[in-house]
Amino acid sequence: MGNLDADLLDRWTKLAGPLVSAVGEDLVHRYREPHRRYHTVEHLAAMLAVIDDLAADATDADAVRYAAFFHDAVYAVDRSDNEEASAQLAERMLPALGVNPELVTEVARLVRLTAGHHPDPGDNNGAVLCDADLAILAADESGYAAYTSAVRAEYAHVPDELFRPGRAAVLQGLAQQEHLFRTPTAQARYESAARANLATELAELTAE
Repeated sequence: MGNLDADLLDRWTKLAGPLVSAVGEDLVHRYREPHRRYHTVEHLAAMLAVIDDLAADATDADAVRYAAFFHDAVYAVDRSDNEEASAQLAERMLPALGVNPELVTEVARLVRLTAGHHPDPGDNNGAVLCDADLAILAADESGYAAYTSAVRAEYAHVPDELFRPGRAAVLQGLAQQEHLFRTPTAQARYESAARANLATELAELTAE
């Protein structure tokens, strides 16, 4: 087991308790599936770090952390219901751990929210989770290049003439939002860099 896996398992046991480490091991194993290139343990660890930074903006930071562990637990590039399947996994697994029903409901709701990243105004937990999931958009030049390369690798089976317009449509949907980030902290820290990265990638994707 690598150091990152061990760190994630330590975070899981602090969150859920030492008696349920097997569930944490299963979740980490899922993020280690060989077909993943971006939706990996590195992505999960980065999200948890951002959630720590934004925790004061959440109503229940631990609910957001649970949601981070589950949000990409089911991930396959050939299905469109990954978030729904991941939410259902949380709804099956968390009650068996003794997590109270209200928290289970909130975690599943948050996981489903990552399908579109559109938290309602006042949804503090949703804002923190979505901001953490999108924080990679504000990476520096090398970090953003690594991110886009990893996303392309996950879709290596899709030819360029299909991938480029599909990816561009996703980015345009993001760019058209009034705010990419919802918490004041993330807006101040990430918004301008993320919009610059989106504009650059869109220009590359749509160039003749």
